[in-house]
Amino acid sequence: MAKIVAKPRTLLVPLPAVMVSCSIEGEKPNIITISWIGIVNSEPPMLSISIALNRHSHRIVRESGEFVVNLTSEDNLRETDFCGTYSGRKHDKFAELNLTPVVGQKVKGPLIGECPINLECVVRQSHVLGSHEMFVGEIVATHVEENLLENDGRLNIDKLKPLIYCPVAREYRGKTKPVLSRPDKSSSLGKEK
Repeated sequence: MAKIVAKPRTLLVPLPAVMVSCSIEGEKPNIITISWIGIVNSEPPMLSISIALNRHSHRIVRESGEFVVNLTSEDNLRETDFCGTYSGRKHDKFAELNLTPVVGQKVKGPLIGECPINLECVVRQSHVLGSHEMFVGEIVATHVEENLLENDGRLNIDKLKPLIYCPVAREYRGKTKPVLSRPDKSSSLGKEK
């Protein structure tokens, strides 16, 4: 198949659509939807998120040094889109969307109760890259809805119904069926030892 050479752009698809919750003392907590996210380390478990410098949540994460990544499912589509479209400077997203702020175990920012998986993160590094600042966060606590786990502790993706985002097409999509599955005992999400 013939290919063309195009200008450099972020043509990495699909990406997870997550809601990042954050808070700072004296202000209402905020939620931002992002898809610029990825795992960057296993031990300790770490991920990165990138937030545009002009976004309301950027200042909150920078000053607080922590955030919560709330994985979304198809059931969270409306809320995910709203939190990526409207600014927390003008909207109280938890109140307007009837989302439940849940107290975390390790960070002050709230978890979103309606999201199936929540990752509490503490910022370990940050880098301004241009339009965005990348925050590298250590995952210090993981919360998973029990009904999403198989007996062996593995995550059931069909039950999760993950929500993904395709930025080039500017659309959300639901799960796709697996084309290859490799059993691996190291992927267990069982309870902490």
